[in-house]
Amino acid sequence: MSEDFRSWLDAHAGDEWHWYIKRLAANDTNATGAHQAGPYLPKQQAFDLFPSLRAQTPNPKVVFAASVDSHGLPERDVTVTWYNQRSRNECRITRWGGQVSPVVHPDSTGAAVVLAFRKQSGTDSDYCAVWVCREAEVEVLEERVGPVEPGLPLLVSGQLPLFRAPTQTSCTLTAATMPADWLTRFPAGQEIAEYCAQLRRAPGKPVDDRLLIRRACEYEMFLSIEKIHVLPRLQQGFASVDEFINYSSSVNNRRKSRSGRSLELHLNALFREEGISFSHGEVSEGNKKPDFLFPSASAYRRGEKPLWMLAAKTTCKDRWRQILNEANLIPNKHLITLQEGVSTNQFREMRDEGVTLVAPARLHRAYPAAIRPDLMTLETFVQTVRR
Repeated sequence: MSEDFRSWLDAHAGDEWHWYIKRLAANDTNATGAHQAGPYLPKQQAFDLFPSLRAQTPNPKVVFAASVDSHGLPERDVTVTWYNQRSRNECRITRWGGQVSPVVHPDSTGAAVVLAFRKQSGTDSDYCAVWVCREAEVEVLEERVGPVEPGLPLLVSGQLPLFRAPTQTSCTLTAATMPADWLTRFPAGQEIAEYCAQLRRAPGKPVDDRLLIRRACEYEMFLSIEKIHVLPRLQQGFASVDEFINYSSSVNNRRKSRSGRSLELHLNALFREEGISFSHGEVSEGNKKPDFLFPSASAYRRGEKPLWMLAAKTTCKDRWRQILNEANLIPNKHLITLQEGVSTNQFREMRDEGVTLVAPARLHRAYPAAIRPDLMTLETFVQTVRR
């Protein structure tokens, strides 16, 4: 299937195609029981793709053709609507045909999806090809466009991938405001995370809020540092295609490295601030290295009780089972994620395997109402371990 996906990406590359890539949230699928289920589309992106949506009428809409090629579903008409009435102000693509479509099936929550819009300048997009990625296909996608993270959609126009433009805040660094030695070297992820912790200490705020605040800060900071280092090199040009590809790969690998380590680094700092005893990335048994062990790896190896394990995964749709064989002495494991919801089926599977899902409190409303009482906040986990 991965080769099919590569061919599909190649077939939908070019100036006439505009990609919108995101992780499907529970509000995109039917996981929360939303009345109008369908992928959320940022307004500016929606207006660029469908100029006629700007009409000053109640809830303007455009009907266009779409096909879900990843699952061989035939072409059908779908609708993009700008809900501009009362307190609602958002754009969504709906009418996918119910749960027969993987785009809005609850079990697709957390999956990466590529919506490739065909569009000519000045006109509404007339067609959208869709690919809902399986886990192996996510790796293929991220080779081309970089990490696809919850809440951070990617826009690809003219085959140049761009992260969502960050808001100008005190976390956006310039050459004049960043540490001097960062101008000559790209700082390590640990350094950036620590710098964010200094800027966003947020004293008095719950640990859940501090995690999200700092992670957003770190994302903006990383992009601003990357711009300072990468843009001049791009402007210099390249002597060969191979030279460009090698440089592009190094930039992409650095983005993926940041994505993979960011959550752990911020949790490490927060646990230290909370005065909790823990070990990070140390051996439990054999060659197994759980993300976090409480109160310590040495206490674990001595078999002391009580013991806790926390795994950290930005997305958990197909990856949560990886933690089941970590820390054999701890049958009930905790997993923290930033994924915007899971399906009730997946949540039930986790609970049956002894996994307690932890998510920052602000994200709980993105989960189906039926499972929210069994979700744990990071603050609750911290208090549990402290007791």
